[in-house]
Amino acid sequence: MTILQGRVLKNYNGYYYVNVPEENKTYTCKVKGKMKKSRFSLATGDFVDFELGEKDEGMILKVLPRKNYLLRPIMANLDLFVATFACASPDFSPIIADKLIALAESADIPIIIVFNKLDLAPAGFLANMQETYGKIGYEIYPICAQNGKGVADLRERLRGKVCAFGGPSGVGKSSTINAIDPQVALRTGDVSEKIGRGKHTTRFAELLPFDEGYIADTPGFGNLLLEGFAEENVLAGFKEFLQYAASCRFHPCTHTHEPGCAVKEAVELGELARSRHASYQEMLEEVKFLNKKAY
Repeated sequence: MTILQGRVLKNYNGYYYVNVPEENKTYTCKVKGKMKKSRFSLATGDFVDFELGEKDEGMILKVLPRKNYLLRPIMANLDLFVATFACASPDFSPIIADKLIALAESADIPIIIVFNKLDLAPAGFLANMQETYGKIGYEIYPICAQNGKGVADLRERLRGKVCAFGGPSGVGKSSTINAIDPQVALRTGDVSEKIGRGKHTTRFAELLPFDEGYIADTPGFGNLLLEGFAEENVLAGFKEFLQYAASCRFHPCTHTHEPGCAVKEAVELGELARSRHASYQEMLEEVKFLNKKAY
């Protein structure tokens, strides 16, 4: 039997589609029975060893070490996470944005933020986003996938990277990827005017070859629960808090109820975004509740 190594491009109905770049070929694989008996985690983006059998079908033997692992959406070995939102339709949700950022930060994956539907942006929206997120150090790319405005800069930023787009339903992730590379034929969906949400057109994460790298579209969502997320990881999503945390009266400080909290003081002084601190508090409570419920 021949043993090969490749990258999982997608997982669908129990089959894993593994690309071997040296052969420029993708093989359909299943998981070896022996591996099934052990607790294993296998995600889109993973590198695996597999055994090639008849009819060019493979059996995955082992998952190789990861450089990172994203909990939501589940993916591995990313160079970049593209947090994608709409300027309007659907309206921007700070809590969902901050959850996505925290998930990527806790996995040590670099993040950029895309705001699609630039033509619908309310007055002052982008300036507010720049003040809230650009000030922290996140690169912001305002675009309009429909007419192509801003797409060239985003395309250049993604060149040669293994990246995943993530964001709520209806913000235009698939449309943005289509605008970046028209050869990538992803289905797009319109936002339901009745409920103000997008139709879920992407059903699973799939890495698609793009300009010496890969792009992945991921399923959208209406809400994002932090299941499996640790309390200590919440703060990792709010890196702007760290320079103030050292001056808190108490250590450790949760930056919620303690007196003499330098983070809360910075919020009151306008040095930290109030929306970000509100998200932090809400996320901390959610993680505590979910972890308690799990036990």
